Amino acid sequence: MKTIGLLGGMSWESTIPYYRLINEGIKQRLGGLHSAQVLLHSVDFHEIEECQRRGEWDKTGDILAEAALGLQRAGAEGIVLCTNTMHKVADAIESRCSLPFLHIADATGRAITGAGMTRVRCWVHVTPWNRIFIAGG
Repeated sequence: MKTIGLLGGMSWESTIPYYRLINEGIKQRLGGLHSAQVLLHSVDFHEIEECQRRGEWDKTGDILAEAALGLQRAGAEGIVLCTNTMHKVADAIESRCSLPFLHIADATGRAITGAGMTRVRCWVHVTPWNRIFIAGG
């Protein structure tokens, strides 16, 4: 079983479902008492939110890229970012960390395509600093 690295803490409450669903998936596939091999780096959301409010996306990308590198050094074999909004800095993470990165847009696109859909409507939680990252086409 591979070890997955979770970048969480944005907020910690939104990190919990990722951990739970990953482990539920492992239990469903393997049965018994199996659980996922997970490394978690939980950042201080206060610092991230301050950067968001000030529009300091480069700094936010640096913080998360360093966290991803820490997960890589610790033995993670892939990275999942446990938040929607911070995918705005996914390129900064991917450019500095050589591990496979599961991007929310890729996973969403595969699910949509796999379901045979050609048009979807998305509802998002709107904050002063977020943008729509997935555009129709």
